[in-house]
Amino acid sequence: MLYHENFRPQYHFSPKSHWMNDPNGLVYHKGTYHLYYQFYPDSTVWGPMHWGHATSENLRDWKHQPIALEPDSLGYIFSGSAVIDHQNTSGFGTEENPPLVAMFTYHEPNGAQAKTNDYQYQGIAYSLDNGKTFTKYEGNPVVPNTEGFIDFRDPKVFWHEASQKWILILVAGDRALFYNSDNLKDWNYLSEFGKDTGAHGGVWECPDLFPLKVAETGETKWVLLISINPGAPNSGSGTQYFVGEFDGEHFTTSQTEELWIDLGRDNYAGITYNNLPGEDRIFIGWMSNWEYGQQIPTEKWRSAMTLPRKLNLYNNNGYFLSNFPVAAITDQLEKQKPETIKEDGILHFKNPKLNQAEISFSLPSPLTDFEIMLSNDDGERLSISYNAGQNTYSLDRSLSGLTDFADSFAKPVMKAPARFTAGDSVPFSIFLDTSSIEFFADGGANALTAVFFPKKPYTHFQLKTDAPVSDLSLTPIPSIWNTENQ
Repeated sequence: MLYHENFRPQYHFSPKSHWMNDPNGLVYHKGTYHLYYQFYPDSTVWGPMHWGHATSENLRDWKHQPIALEPDSLGYIFSGSAVIDHQNTSGFGTEENPPLVAMFTYHEPNGAQAKTNDYQYQGIAYSLDNGKTFTKYEGNPVVPNTEGFIDFRDPKVFWHEASQKWILILVAGDRALFYNSDNLKDWNYLSEFGKDTGAHGGVWECPDLFPLKVAETGETKWVLLISINPGAPNSGSGTQYFVGEFDGEHFTTSQTEELWIDLGRDNYAGITYNNLPGEDRIFIGWMSNWEYGQQIPTEKWRSAMTLPRKLNLYNNNGYFLSNFPVAAITDQLEKQKPETIKEDGILHFKNPKLNQAEISFSLPSPLTDFEIMLSNDDGERLSISYNAGQNTYSLDRSLSGLTDFADSFAKPVMKAPARFTAGDSVPFSIFLDTSSIEFFADGGANALTAVFFPKKPYTHFQLKTDAPVSDLSLTPIPSIWNTENQ
């Protein structure tokens, strides 16, 4: 039965069937959160890319929509973004009915196969029915590949209030390029960033740029997200970020340390929502890794998205981002206090709903060594530990279930240097959903996301620590697919 297959996540977004990767076009309009995504409707492995589409009114419950954008004579439809053109600068709509404008990369497959250097370029399309259907602009491409960049893609567009211009960030191999426009159709090159900054173990992808207020001071900084594949610290795909300044033309940073939004191996290509009310910045990533994403042992579909996460910016021994699931995931649900047993310094409980739930607890600061073990009755297990001497978290899925479908899946153990906000205790949250774990320490100052494929559901929780444990709770999370939106 649909959404009851082996390993199917129950409260994360996944397509009904076939292949999905990067989130695209995240935009909010008229009470609707749009999630477009890279989609191949004919196979469970990557192929000619379309934009799939889903919508939500609360970032928890998703409804599938028809495919939004399909390949045409200019190429496949690769990643991109979407904006609401409130002032109708493009002329595609009216100020009474402003257009939703999507910008995306065309990938021309014949040129790619022939190894030319101009087969990726940028196009736009517009919608006048709140993102349901699109008309491609007859003047495409709007940003041709005149410089011959092999990788020239993933446009992120936003309105920059201070300069009263549209800003576009593209990635070109090993750097980000910035442009501006008055009308979303005619673009002027401004500057570049990053050729000699940050991690460069692979191609730069999926940029995003946005302002955030620093929690401690209220000052505003600009955050630039750059996904990189390969070259992440724990192998394969990952998303780094830079904290700096943006003046409408140039992004600058004094940052020398590599910073990563999530040090698990399965959070990639994430971007944030445009047009949200207020100043919240909501992020969604692809919950997989290109090292093995096309080999995971699912049959009818491949891949899910991370939970939507709110981003916050802190400055404690340097700037860093936190990311934590939006309140809507659990705010209407009942927290339960599990019945625990403590033996030999190990706190233990068993619960049949563990594998579809949030588990949360707190430990006193500063932290001492601890280990979390999640497992099933067959002994398949996944562990998360903290080493106080090294100030490092580790996640080990080598014994978590099926691992031999790809040589690179089980190893290495994922390592994450810890960061902390100020506080007397450190809160922890673990979101388990059938075949994924999202681990957040200190409100998301540390994040580790990983997929795993157990033969039976995980029902056992163990916490080995010498420290007092407080506020332990289990919040079962119901399926979002037990409705007509299947």
